[in-house]
Amino acid sequence: MPEPRETAVYTHGHHESVLRSHTWRTAANSAAYLLPSLKPHMRILDVGCGPGTITADLAELVPDGHVTGVDRAPEVLERARATAAARGLTNVDFAVADVHALDHPDDTFCVVHAHQVLQHVGDPVGALREMKRVTRPGGFVAVRDADYAAMTWYPASAGLDAWLDLYRRVARGNGGEPDAGRRLRAWALRAGFTDITAGSGTWTFATPGERAWWSGLWADRTLASAYADRALQGGHASEEELREVAGAWREWGAREDGWFSVLHGEILCRKD
Repeated sequence: MPEPRETAVYTHGHHESVLRSHTWRTAANSAAYLLPSLKPHMRILDVGCGPGTITADLAELVPDGHVTGVDRAPEVLERARATAAARGLTNVDFAVADVHALDHPDDTFCVVHAHQVLQHVGDPVGALREMKRVTRPGGFVAVRDADYAAMTWYPASAGLDAWLDLYRRVARGNGGEPDAGRRLRAWALRAGFTDITAGSGTWTFATPGERAWWSGLWADRTLASAYADRALQGGHASEEELREVAGAWREWGAREDGWFSVLHGEILCRKD
């Protein structure tokens, strides 16, 4: 088994503004491409599970199976355990783990799932190889990642243009790849997969409530999260520039005609 590697820094951290987004995620809005392949008896590994909302949904969908959620951050796993307990789930557990060196034997899981993970690791191909290693023959590795350069919005906003440029610089400075979505199939091929179904999905924020929520969490994240700290410490932006970007988010969110779409790449890889 390979040794764990500190190859990248998680850009967002676990500030409340980040968890506000993460706890909104469900299997339906974030893993719909995987759901038709699930069977009640399956054993699933959910890599980078965060606060566990998707993990808990997956556990409900495999009532005769089991789901293990893993994450690099021990503190967020307490949120995940609370989520599962509140829903009365008994077929789920959580552990600290590194996707580059998973603490499981070969051919353990029917499905290994990762949502918004590969954009944050320094060796996504190696991570996919490790996910493949612990997947049973005939099982699936399922991965979904956003593609920041493909995000689009209306109306045009110089402030949001500045946000996108800044975010991509910070993420790459941390060792990640913010435009991961378009690269997933290429990474899977390099990891040795031959049976790959590639697709895409979107989140769209257009109603007044959706705009307020999405713009608010990004405005707060820009000022108060680990992302903000890394933008400052890495010399990518000044405090004034961060305030301007946060203001641009709130201005967009207040627009009656505002619309924002997030594109995600998706791959479902069957192990030979």
